[in-house]
Amino acid sequence: MGSVPGGRDGREEEDGMHQDESARTAGTGAGTGEDALRRSAAFLVDEALGFLFPAALRAAADVGVADRLANGPATPAELAAATGTDARNLYRVLRLLATRGVVAEDEQGRFTLTEAGQALRGDVPYSVRTAVQMLTDRTMWRPAGELTHCLTEGGTAFEKIFGMPFFDHFAKDERTAAVFHVGMAAMSDQENAPVAAAYDFPPGGTVVDIGGGHGGLLLEVLRRNPGLEGVLYDRSHVLAGNRLGTHPEIAGRWTAREGDFFTAVPAGDVLMLKRITHDWDDEACVTLLGHCARALRPGGRVLVLDALVPPGNAPHQSKDLDLMMMASLTGRERTEADFAELLARAGLRLSRVIPAPAVLSVVEAVAA
Repeated sequence: MGSVPGGRDGREEEDGMHQDESARTAGTGAGTGEDALRRSAAFLVDEALGFLFPAALRAAADVGVADRLANGPATPAELAAATGTDARNLYRVLRLLATRGVVAEDEQGRFTLTEAGQALRGDVPYSVRTAVQMLTDRTMWRPAGELTHCLTEGGTAFEKIFGMPFFDHFAKDERTAAVFHVGMAAMSDQENAPVAAAYDFPPGGTVVDIGGGHGGLLLEVLRRNPGLEGVLYDRSHVLAGNRLGTHPEIAGRWTAREGDFFTAVPAGDVLMLKRITHDWDDEACVTLLGHCARALRPGGRVLVLDALVPPGNAPHQSKDLDLMMMASLTGRERTEADFAELLARAGLRLSRVIPAPAVLSVVEAVAA
């Protein structure tokens, strides 16, 4: 590919201009003269190339580069020998990762895993190696490249590509389902403890984790609240991978129940829905939340844990995730006002929103 004037390979005097604040305002009426338009062009081309960084991140995760760097610096040749990869191409991937601080190259041409890159290892707590692989899997990647379909035709790009809805495809494809559930568990591990600590759970009663996957959030809640009992509620193939039985400190305080949350949910004092409602459209959410309203014991609470979309133009992960939902699922990320409306339609009332020290917020609802 030839170089693009003002882009990564040929910006000459515009070198670094994509980082200038003036480029960030190029589309806000800050200027339409020739210089402003050149800055805009450089900025937009640079942004359009941004998809290559997650591609490099995935490649490094797939071959286990971070694990090989755990013991100290290594040259691309040494890493290639250890990972069974091509040294020259591996260097090119590492060089791009170094631009975002995942690894660092020293003057001897050796690469070191930085603090920011540690969670790419597979052998550390809060590893997101499988989460990176899940988020960049073809089932996520390909629909993202077809967002135009969502704008011009409506519906999801996922169904156009794979011929069926997201979760139907997962039910038929064991490889995809395994990547998704393992990756989601890894993604959740980093946020479960902060979320569990952010909410003041009651001293006793039953907490039901609806669509709770492998049980990471329920585990943290039960650890922090010894007077509570828990129910992990999900489909049978998901429950089979749960991790609660490997933690003796909560033995005897939890049960696993198989079911479909669009049919019914178990009764409880606290019902949790973590990263569930964003998968589904409003009508489906009203059905699910209606089941929750009927399953609540007197004085009980429903906790919806999702990434609330904040007002304004500031970056927030919810805005990225919202496009993933648009491409692959029927749901969306929602604002506080959106949740208030949904809950009211389901016979619930939004009582408060508690920000957690994570991307998620805790939306608390009570019986209307």
